[in-house]
Amino acid sequence: MEQIQSALEAHLEQMADLVHTVSADFRSGLGPGFDNLIGFFHAINWKETWLMCLLAFHFLYLVTAILSRKNLNFQMLLFLTALAGVYLAERFNGLLCQNWRSFASQNYFDSNGVFVSVLWSGPLLVIAIIILINTLFSLCHLIVKWKKAELRHRGRLSQNKQD
Repeated sequence: MEQIQSALEAHLEQMADLVHTVSADFRSGLGPGFDNLIGFFHAINWKETWLMCLLAFHFLYLVTAILSRKNLNFQMLLFLTALAGVYLAERFNGLLCQNWRSFASQNYFDSNGVFVSVLWSGPLLVIAIIILINTLFSLCHLIVKWKKAELRHRGRLSQNKQD
């Protein structure tokens, strides 16, 4: 029994240390992370043609997703292609890392894939989440519509039985 109590006390001490560390990190604020993010975006030459085309692609993809919100089949195609783009980002990063001199002024493509994750996968994931939320709303609307039709049908059946 004493072993269990000492193990429990040791576990509680570890948890207290963990909570103290996490709370200290939260108290220090998001300043350092925000500074790193700003530094990341300042290191990029946004006037490069391929980057402008990439941003235009993401903008058009988002506009297409918004404008086609009523067409669920097309939305699913957009959703799957966005997720396929995220899935292939690692291979895409390797290919771009080998050939960056042909289209960019500096090598943005590190082995960890941070640049591709932020500027390729990030927007695609945001668009995929928007499509997913739209699909969930559409499904909720469809369920309500179906339930109303079912209740009307039951009402007609009970009315026919009474007649």
